[in-house]
Amino acid sequence: MKLHATNTQQYQTVTAYDDEGVEFNLIRYEYSLIVLPEVAPIVLSVSNFESLQAEHFREIAASNPDVVILGTGKKQRFVHPKLIADLSAQHKGVECMDNQAACRTYNILMTEGRKVALALILEKT
Repeated sequence: MKLHATNTQQYQTVTAYDDEGVEFNLIRYEYSLIVLPEVAPIVLSVSNFESLQAEHFREIAASNPDVVILGTGKKQRFVHPKLIADLSAQHKGVECMDNQAACRTYNILMTEGRKVALALILEKT
């Protein structure tokens, strides 16, 4: 799905997505990522939802977001509370949703000026 352009070109904006990948500012990625509005996408070394570990969430927490949007793949899944304990202790929200909803939600929060992190799991089938 292509998304409409906004005046946020200085930020990492989702410009398109499908089941195999996502575009930020018209650059396509086909691997799991951590994305923050003002930072270039960072590789998230996760090949599938089941391989998520607490260290991945500590890596996300290091960027000090207010909220984390976790794109869990083609379907919505929920992480075990033990994995996000560090973020919870810092009163940081973690919202789990399928990748398409995660991309849309990230764009909305980012354009509102929120300090949001998108952790997107792109599974290979």
